[in-house]
Amino acid sequence: MAVIRPWAAEVPVDAALAQALVERQFPSLSPARAELLGQGWDNTAFAVNGSWVFRFPRRKAAVPMIEAELRVLPRIAGRLPLPVPLPELRGAAGADFPWPFAGHRLLQGVTADRAAPGPELRLAAAGLLGRFLRALHGIAPEDVPADTIGRLDAQRLRAEIRRRLGRAPSFVDDPVRAPRADTLVHGDLHARQLLFEGGALGGVIDWGDVHRGDAAVDLAIAHAFLPPAARAAFRAAYGPIDAETWRLARLRALHVSAALAEYAKETADGPLLEEAAGAIARI
Repeated sequence: MAVIRPWAAEVPVDAALAQALVERQFPSLSPARAELLGQGWDNTAFAVNGSWVFRFPRRKAAVPMIEAELRVLPRIAGRLPLPVPLPELRGAAGADFPWPFAGHRLLQGVTADRAAPGPELRLAAAGLLGRFLRALHGIAPEDVPADTIGRLDAQRLRAEIRRRLGRAPSFVDDPVRAPRADTLVHGDLHARQLLFEGGALGGVIDWGDVHRGDAAVDLAIAHAFLPPAARAAFRAAYGPIDAETWRLARLRALHVSAALAEYAKETADGPLLEEAAGAIARI
């Protein structure tokens, strides 16, 4: 079966174009030095002058995600126990690039798939990660879009897990409850969105999927990123999680990890593939 590549860019942005767009719209940053920081399904990110990050949508469907970040992050950034990007600069669509883009101050650290923290560092991060999600999920989901793409559609998740993995563990067919839409969630929380600095969890990035949805979407990180021995510390810091929500989070975790593994193979991303394979084993 042919691999569907949702990460393919409709409008590629290279360093030269990023530099030109930044200099034209934000002359105070001229001369701009743009260096590729990373790219994924939805955005390409460049570090500019060593102190800013500019993110450019890779496809039209990602434009509402940039707009959601611009709307939501300024409201929540100061209320969370970990740093998150705070968009300060909004780039407008123009002749050279058809969509808005955004800039924020560079957060220090490297993503967890690059940092490759061992079990001890993951255990040390479990409580802080739990407190972070408790704080996030306690914020009222005002002016936040609802989930429209079925992030917790169990039937779809099961089918895609089987397509990507070939075989699936028996728990995949366990009954799970219907998703809710009552919580402010990051929406796409996995190792590439966690920053590590000096061996410790230091920030959470890439908020394009922020929405009003189900806490299980984010709680999946406990299954995928944390070894089993660290999950009790996470749950103690987060607070009560009922069994149905925990099962739904596990299904989501396996789906995301399988998708990341597929992406890593197709893009020859060795560190991400190792992290995704480790996540699948932990789940």
